[in-house]
Amino acid sequence: MRAQPVIPGRAKRGEGDPGVAGLDAADASLAPLDPLVTLLELSSLDTDIDDAVRGSPAWRDKENLLASVPGVGPTIARTMIAELPELGHLDRREIAALAGLAPWTRQSGKWRGKSFIGGDRTAVRSALFMGAMVAARYNPDLKAFRDRLVLAGKPKLVAIIATARKLLIILNAILRDNQPWRPQNS
Repeated sequence: MRAQPVIPGRAKRGEGDPGVAGLDAADASLAPLDPLVTLLELSSLDTDIDDAVRGSPAWRDKENLLASVPGVGPTIARTMIAELPELGHLDRREIAALAGLAPWTRQSGKWRGKSFIGGDRTAVRSALFMGAMVAARYNPDLKAFRDRLVLAGKPKLVAIIATARKLLIILNAILRDNQPWRPQNS
């Protein structure tokens, strides 16, 4: 998980603000160095996060369990640990709704609208979406699940979202049972 860095000397550009994004003339000479400084700060943040996760036995165990699933790396595992502390404590419907991956159907009487997803935890949903895209290629169980949905005529994006929900349910069960990933024998 990457933190959103606050870079000193950088301000939001207001209406009618002249200059380079709110920098005065003395700071404007440093503007070309900002991407390098940001990269160094991000590297430092990654190191700090790694030290914090590896320093805590509970976080380390959770990260190892979550990363045992093909398609889930340290970034996704750490995002789940930080942004979804309820993981492993709720049932599959509740965790999917909390992460914003439960389908909501818009309907009234005989009129039926489209189903959509949405909710509170966009960072979790984004991380799971990326994990689902990777898992749909490298995780045999989730690849078969996605391919089965596409063969049934579902749009590919809908199939990826369903794969993300299934990945979340798998991660929830792994932490609930405290057991690493075991592929299913299809």
